[in-house]
Amino acid sequence: MECNKTSKILAAEELTIAFGGLVATDHVSFEVAPGEILGLIGPNGAGKSTLLNLVSGIYQCDSGKVFLNGTDVTRLPAHTRARMGLGRTFQTPRFLQRSSIRDNLLLGTDLANQIGFFQSFWDKKGFDFEEEVQELMGYAGFSINWHSDINALPFGQRKRLEIVRSLLSHPKVLLVDEPAAGLNTKELEYVANLLQYATQKGIGVVLIEHQMDLVMNICHRIIVLNFGKLIAEGTPKEVSSNAAVIEAYLGRKKHAHN
Repeated sequence: MECNKTSKILAAEELTIAFGGLVATDHVSFEVAPGEILGLIGPNGAGKSTLLNLVSGIYQCDSGKVFLNGTDVTRLPAHTRARMGLGRTFQTPRFLQRSSIRDNLLLGTDLANQIGFFQSFWDKKGFDFEEEVQELMGYAGFSINWHSDINALPFGQRKRLEIVRSLLSHPKVLLVDEPAAGLNTKELEYVANLLQYATQKGIGVVLIEHQMDLVMNICHRIIVLNFGKLIAEGTPKEVSSNAAVIEAYLGRKKHAHN
């Protein structure tokens, strides 16, 4: 089935899922254009990560549809969506343990063209890969020995490296779940650099984040969830002045300045 919103790389329509008697995501719809960063904000427990799990195929929705590049992927499994260009990072970075940084990055390369696990080691990119990694490492602020063990990296570097690995897969859309959590100010700048690099490549980004300075500075549009429902959407300026958003989420910060 083809989506009629051809200008959008990702479209979610009326996504709903309940766990027992709790409706975690309640008829939520949104769209993302190529090169756009869409912020997804809301209080803890609002349903943000659940929504990304529905979009990426980790959860199957009770109702609603997901379109990727115009194709209905609603019933496709997560690994198929990934090969079709849907990238994802997690709140806690996930890497192949007891392996080098380089091997972990190789496993993330160009999912759309991978035949299998071993191809990523013996039939893959060579110079092009090295050049692309070096470019991304510059945006991420890395100067590390990428032949060292992945476990040697501190948490902040692991968070940024997961974004690098996701970008190496050349996604059409990248879902990013709280990349700024636990990072210092300089590390936040590197996260912003990586996400803005993604937009320059025409990648659509959905960003879950509680760090409001980051959200307001780099997102083109923002949607706000509360108790599983979409309560507001618009530009950062529109959302930050929305009364429902201030009451549900931004009020504590705004009132602190009064």
